[in-house]
Amino acid sequence: MSNQLSYKIDINEIIFTGKNKEYGAYQLRKSYNKFLTIAMWICILFFVSVTAGPLIYNNLKPKEEVKQTRRKIIQVSQLQEPPSIGEKKEIQKVEAPPPLKSTIAFLPPVVKPDEQVSSEYIPTVEELKNVDPGSKTQQGVEGGVDYSLLEVQESVEEKVVKEEKKEEPFTYVEEMPNYPTGTDELLSFISSHIEYPEIAKRAGVEGKVLVQFVVEKSGEITEVQVLKGIGAGCDEEAVRVCRMMPRWKPGRQNGKPVRVKMVIPFVFKLQG
Repeated sequence: MSNQLSYKIDINEIIFTGKNKEYGAYQLRKSYNKFLTIAMWICILFFVSVTAGPLIYNNLKPKEEVKQTRRKIIQVSQLQEPPSIGEKKEIQKVEAPPPLKSTIAFLPPVVKPDEQVSSEYIPTVEELKNVDPGSKTQQGVEGGVDYSLLEVQESVEEKVVKEEKKEEPFTYVEEMPNYPTGTDELLSFISSHIEYPEIAKRAGVEGKVLVQFVVEKSGEITEVQVLKGIGAGCDEEAVRVCRMMPRWKPGRQNGKPVRVKMVIPFVFKLQG
């Protein structure tokens, strides 16, 4: 019986023949196949767990019980009756306007030129005892209301409301108001129209009057008043000339015309 000897050729033994096997490279090359196999199995297990993990989790997860909703059966007798189509709604009563009051036209006398005078009926004292005077003659009942007075009152109230809605004037804006022809023309206008009051001349009153006014969006001068005066008629004269000024170029803020408050001085000085 012949003994057959088998030899396993190790490439590492051939490479490291006559070399130092304790250096470390020999051990690394010898365990290379072992580590390669372990790494391959780790990759295979990771891939399988990623792909098959969700399927396994869904199969192992307990199924939720489907709750059966119970339907409540309502009988027809339990339903409320619908509102009647012919149901009558409450009609709001509109109060009638108060009765008209009897008046007779009696306006205060006004002085007019002869060509504008027209013949008007003037009621007597006896007629005014029975009927109240008014803006026009109208027939009515005793204890009624004069609608002409109500109209005047409403117009006054509307005017007051409009005045309250006026915007507050600015003091400084991006583009301040200007006299239409320039500052030099403004000084010329004041000097040509102002008159030194006789009382101030006799009393020797001199000084500067500060007048404040508002330039409206249209350029009109309004709300003229004296901030600082010297009396003797100079304040009133400065206000008079200020109100005579033509429309100014209005001030502008963000490109839009606005109301602006202005102050200009009026100098009163006696010639020596």
